[in-house]
Amino acid sequence: MSNTQRIVVDPVTRIEGHLRIEAQTDADGKITQAYSAGTMVRGIEIILRGRDPRDAWAFAQRICGVCTLVHGLASVRSVEDALHRAIPTYSIPRNAELIRNLMIATQYIHDHVMHFYHLHAFDWVDVVSALKADPKATSELAQSISSYSKSSPGYFADVQKKVKNFVEQGQLGIFSNAYWGHAAYKLPPEANLMAVAHYLEALSWQRDVVKLHAIFGGKNPHPNFVVGGVPSAISVQTAAGPMNSGGGQAATAVNLVGLQLVQNVIKQMQEFVDQVYVPDLLAIASFYKDWGGIGNTGGNFLSFGDLPGKSMWDADAFLIPRGVILGGDVSKIHPIDFDKEDEIQEFVSHSWYKYGAGDAQGLHPFKGETELNFTGPKPPYEQLEVEQKYSWIKSPRWQGKAMEVGPLARVLLMYANGHKQTKELVDGTLKKLDVPVTALFSTLGRTAARGLESKVIADSMQGWYDALIANIKAGDVRTFNDQYWSPSSWPSHMHGVGLMEAPRGGLSHWIVVDDGKISNYQAVVPSTWNAGPRDAKGQPGPYEAALQHNHQLIDTKQPLEILRTVHSFDPCIACAIHVTDPQGEELVQVKVN
Repeated sequence: MSNTQRIVVDPVTRIEGHLRIEAQTDADGKITQAYSAGTMVRGIEIILRGRDPRDAWAFAQRICGVCTLVHGLASVRSVEDALHRAIPTYSIPRNAELIRNLMIATQYIHDHVMHFYHLHAFDWVDVVSALKADPKATSELAQSISSYSKSSPGYFADVQKKVKNFVEQGQLGIFSNAYWGHAAYKLPPEANLMAVAHYLEALSWQRDVVKLHAIFGGKNPHPNFVVGGVPSAISVQTAAGPMNSGGGQAATAVNLVGLQLVQNVIKQMQEFVDQVYVPDLLAIASFYKDWGGIGNTGGNFLSFGDLPGKSMWDADAFLIPRGVILGGDVSKIHPIDFDKEDEIQEFVSHSWYKYGAGDAQGLHPFKGETELNFTGPKPPYEQLEVEQKYSWIKSPRWQGKAMEVGPLARVLLMYANGHKQTKELVDGTLKKLDVPVTALFSTLGRTAARGLESKVIADSMQGWYDALIANIKAGDVRTFNDQYWSPSSWPSHMHGVGLMEAPRGGLSHWIVVDDGKISNYQAVVPSTWNAGPRDAKGQPGPYEAALQHNHQLIDTKQPLEILRTVHSFDPCIACAIHVTDPQGEELVQVKVN
């Protein structure tokens, strides 16, 4: 390779939404500069202006079809925070917090498993190589790392036959979009076959576990929420209907049968994480330990904290801590001030938006503006104008610094906070893989953290469930606080922020309410933090910084290395960008010939 190149990956597949990555390489194929661009416009904040705050969650939840509950809950929490700031006695029933924790935890585990097997695994697993595997040897491998029941030679032979049929027909179907045979793949055929089998298992598993959302939220995706609690009333009747003396409330409430189904789902999730996900993760990671030195974003991590032990206004009792880590120093956690105007800000100097007082400044979300201002090249174009504006995603900053959010940030915060199980899992993983602690700050560490977090959260679910059952047995079935439900009881001006840790990272919905209506609304989402472009100081966003750290492309025509690092963040660009107008009319039509 004699010349520098601009590598363009557009669209990046196996993500949610539309993302373009451009990477400049040197003469040896090493990435020297990288640029991340969201290629569709977002306007959900505009749609919400003037609406009833109690209805905002139903609109905000449609930001994404993958993040099936997080935007709805963040929106509800924003209104509740506004009420709590104005009326400090306002609170959420404990049962509602427990049910929300169970729903959030289910979203985490479902999302992480789906990401690992169906979005990220094929960056490491060569499906076609699985055809060369010996099913008996695959069975021995599987049994050496786990007690999972589906690990017989016959089971793996059947999976191999399915894959063979796909390949021979020239129709790989769900396995069609990857660089099979790429020199960067390192797994032996047996490990590839095991991973493909578990890919198929996860498809079936995920359909079952989301039943928890339907039990408590009425449906999935987009379960129902309500300001003041959860809409799932609890009945002590065994079943609904006159024959079971369960009429009235029991006909629409969560009863003992539904609660037993929730218990079954919790066990199902724990078993899959323990017996399939984590063992596969460690087995695959052992072949890619060099990736523990690739993809460092700079060591700045942020977590808003979540999964309250008491309430959202008692951050000290969260399972996931709140705070900031700077420069990879886990010995100190920096606090977050959500009201200080120069702490959390969004910049648009390289984004297709316009600020009234100038684009070089940052705006705190309570004073955020959403005015579209496309100044880029007319599509199609070969390269981004990276010295100008080049993305529909804004650039959030904490005290002027780019921050990585997501599973790695949360695991590091739990580790730094002294969470016993997290410390044991992290230290044990580093020892098992025989990699240094610096390997955490990498593409490998980011992927491993997602699995370790799943273990911590799956194990925590039983405690929340037991507490809910104990409350019910003690006669407490309250799930909703109707006090101050009516806007007529609100002050004329309120503002609040709905915080949560979505699977992909820190999520915040910022609301300003005047005379009972939304006057400003800003959603700062995980993929805005991670996928945002450079800011006014030229600081790259986390995707960009990670790609600029130790990436050597084997084949610039098949940039598998770029996909590995980008996918390690589990991009959800639909959360960061949207295309619609206030009337919901179609703005774009795509025709496929």
